Amino acid sequence: MSDTAGPSDAELAAAARAGDQRAFAAIVTRHKGALHRLVARIIGDREQALDVVQESFVSAFGALGRYDPARPMDAWLSRIAINKARDWQRRQAVRRFVGAVLPFAADRAEVATDQPGPDRIAEGRAAVAELERAIAALPHRLREVLVLRTIEGLDQAATAQLLGISAKAVETRLYRARARLAELLEG
Repeated sequence: MSDTAGPSDAELAAAARAGDQRAFAAIVTRHKGALHRLVARIIGDREQALDVVQESFVSAFGALGRYDPARPMDAWLSRIAINKARDWQRRQAVRRFVGAVLPFAADRAEVATDQPGPDRIAEGRAAVAELERAIAALPHRLREVLVLRTIEGLDQAATAQLLGISAKAVETRLYRARARLAELLEG
């Protein structure tokens, strides 16, 4: 991403590697909104997405030495965020399993769930909330492709590269995601 009003992402990354904390703060400021939207749509929880994005930036900071300035920073950060979102989803699955196997644990501590929080229920637009729930109900492999292609507007090749799958797999998953989404919204 080239910003005429300031240094490029590559310049900020170089400065951050050299120890300039303000440079990394500028990277965070520049990309946090897009990453939050991406993660929130993948995991289906805006509040939890804040934590996942924070983890993503911590990982990105630690991996700055591996960032290739010839490649777009937003794609690199998105890849990290998608991996962190997948990790979060795995942890949620374990929590749900433990909660089901050990129901007495629910009496002592609240187990996190994928149910929408009060902030989503309070949203004024029921149609948007219903769509978000339907997207969140998709299997993560379909949801990731749907979010990247349809909502974030990435092309097929960029989506394939970001997810580490073939362009044909992107096409197939997008078709399946849209069909499943239609089913969820009808039912």
